Amino acid sequence: MRIGEVASRAGVSVRSVRYYEDQGLLASTRSAGGQRQYTEHEVERVQFLQRLYAAGLSSRTIAELLPCVDAPSEVHSDAALERMAQERDRLTEHIADLVRTRDALNALMTAAREYRDAQFA
Repeated sequence: MRIGEVASRAGVSVRSVRYYEDQGLLASTRSAGGQRQYTEHEVERVQFLQRLYAAGLSSRTIAELLPCVDAPSEVHSDAALERMAQERDRLTEHIADLVRTRDALNALMTAAREYRDAQFA
């Protein structure tokens, strides 16, 4: 199938499919006329990639995880689980930073309200 059909069936844009291929996350064959050709497997792969992106993973991280999918082994599975744990820990720290920032903003808002109320009471 052609790139437009893959994109449509996977629920993504043609640009996304091209991006995945540029990043080495997806492969296609070429027709005699140079058009990309895909199989049903690539539709499933694009959907899988979408789930990984939705989990907050970058293209580089996804590329590190793909050996577990493409060549399953205990070593690849262990490496993928470790990499996902690192990403989870990174996200957890980012969330903690966001919570601290939100709390600081809340404190500023409280002080601003108190100041306003004192000035206009």
